[in-house]
Amino acid sequence: MSPRTGKVLVHVALVGAAAMALFPLAWMASVSLMHPGESGALPPPLLPAHPTLANYRTLFLRAGMGRYLLNSLGVSGAITLVSLAFNLMAGYAFAKLRFAGRTLLFRGLLGALVIPAQVAMLPLFLLLKYLGLVNSYAGVVLPAMASVFGIFLVRQYARGIPRELLEAARIDGASEARIFVQIVLPLLRPVIATLAIVTFLTAWNDFMWPLIVLTGQDHYTLSIGLASLSREHARDTELMMAGSVVTVLPVLALFLALQRYYLQGLLLGSVKR
Repeated sequence: MSPRTGKVLVHVALVGAAAMALFPLAWMASVSLMHPGESGALPPPLLPAHPTLANYRTLFLRAGMGRYLLNSLGVSGAITLVSLAFNLMAGYAFAKLRFAGRTLLFRGLLGALVIPAQVAMLPLFLLLKYLGLVNSYAGVVLPAMASVFGIFLVRQYARGIPRELLEAARIDGASEARIFVQIVLPLLRPVIATLAIVTFLTAWNDFMWPLIVLTGQDHYTLSIGLASLSREHARDTELMMAGSVVTVLPVLALFLALQRYYLQGLLLGSVKR
């Protein structure tokens, strides 16, 4: 087999795999534009006979999906911003600053990775109840202020920043805060984008914790609202597919906007050791 033939076969295989991965999303979007009951025909149609936006109008005008969408955007955005701030500062401190108990504390954090998150839900809920934060957005955001994975990711990436660069800034009289903001953060842009996408996706798709903390329907996030909608419209496939499209679009737009930095964070790195 010639190298050119092998390259063609590889590209054909990649295109086929991409088509298989994208087909469910494309069919979901297609069904969301169908009239009620149209997708139940045998065999199921791939494209709507007469496309309509009635399902989306029902979602936002009658089902309250607009409120749930705004709630999810606000909660996920707040979690992403707050988590980035704490994870970046903690990861950089573990990587480049020396303080007593640094190694022992970091090993303790890594040990916490093996503890399932569900184990901490009950004591965390009781703590939030004591603080009066149940049925509030703060009850969802505060427990996600920092994550062991985020600290570990930033710490491993920040270790590649040359120590000589930081020492030169200190000799020039720069404070630690100025070094972090003007030198470290620009070098951490790829990992910031990677962590932002991972954190936003995790917060956006989180169902269990918001379901436990948010007891009022006005505070529901999109995942909870869609679940409650499925109980009322279990057989309305077209309406549920429209809700799924609304759920997928924001995270898809975020990934497409940051994919260049995301890939850099996974593959390249901003500096060399």
